Amino acid sequence: MESPMSFFLILAVFSCVVQLASSLVLALGVRKLRRLDDVPADRSSAGPLVTIVVPACNEEDNIEQAVLSLLAQTYTNLEILVVNDRSIDSTGQLLKSLQTSHPRLKTLEITELPDGWLGKSHALAQGTNLATGEYLLFTDADVVMEATTISRAIRHMLDERLDHMTLFFKNSGGGWLLNCLILEMALGLLLAFRPWRVRQPGSREFIGIGAFNLVKKSAYDKVGGHTSIRMHPVDDLLLGKILKEQGFRQDCLLGDSFVAVPWYDSVKAMIAGLEKNTFSFVHYHLSLIPPIMVLLFVVNILPFWGVIFGEAEARLFWLMALASKLAVFFFGLRRQGLPTWYLPGGLLAPYLSMYIICKSAFVVQKNGGITWRGRFYPLAELKKSRKWFW
Repeated sequence: MESPMSFFLILAVFSCVVQLASSLVLALGVRKLRRLDDVPADRSSAGPLVTIVVPACNEEDNIEQAVLSLLAQTYTNLEILVVNDRSIDSTGQLLKSLQTSHPRLKTLEITELPDGWLGKSHALAQGTNLATGEYLLFTDADVVMEATTISRAIRHMLDERLDHMTLFFKNSGGGWLLNCLILEMALGLLLAFRPWRVRQPGSREFIGIGAFNLVKKSAYDKVGGHTSIRMHPVDDLLLGKILKEQGFRQDCLLGDSFVAVPWYDSVKAMIAGLEKNTFSFVHYHLSLIPPIMVLLFVVNILPFWGVIFGEAEARLFWLMALASKLAVFFFGLRRQGLPTWYLPGGLLAPYLSMYIICKSAFVVQKNGGITWRGRFYPLAELKKSRKWFW
């Protein structure tokens, strides 16, 4: 029978190997991601028509600034359509006021949601039905874009002959702990989806980001659009998946200088906001949660305690694992333009990310479904949606 010391030594070595390998993958991968900054802004007005579809539900705090940033785009061949999806605040009145000053802004009012649809996917599908553009840009009602964003994106789409392109955004609000939590989860998603590989035609990787999903309409129509993913709460990523499955060309760029989103205003709001969709990443399989929690605990949390309380034989490996994790976190802070004194947040954020995963699984299982945009969706219906698994 192995001694406790040898067991913890095995854990320490495992954690160290996983952290070093993950850090290497991230370091090499992120270096391969291209930046929208490097794509020249096309001054030509002869580009293809782009229809921007913006779903808005109770966005009175953000809708005006978001729409004005779209109206200020230097790319002029635009059709801007905001879908007011059953808002009960002043979103509708703000849109009418904006239309008075900007007649080229189009709006669509949705008052009823049919069965078998999540609200956001339905709003996007209805907006697309009115679109006349050769390209569709799906974005959210709280996204603010720099004036040359669409010009650069369309140029990259045409130069690279892409069917789908998405951009990483920058979180524009919140305090130090919120931004550390967002960074922690972003690093995890980078490892899971490896977006630097999506542009390789034969790769299995895919990506989609709701803040900026630009897709050729012919490709969108061919995969069935949002109708084919109408009951999945993470519609942006699923759209990327079905496009990649059908062989369409994809790319993902760093766009943090061009796309800003006040994603959440507090840690509490982020935990509540992710409650509805985090469990969907394992397609509501409760049995997958315990092994995921064990892995995250051993790799992301245990190294810190191992350095303090671990036996001397294992402490070096715990230290290497911890140093590797903090080095990646520090690099992420620098890339996001966040203060380096945020670094201790890299030790706290894993606890919060694990809590979010567990809470989402528990609440969805307990309630037998999710509530989103004022509508309850039974778990049995959600499980019928498209799976993440290959």
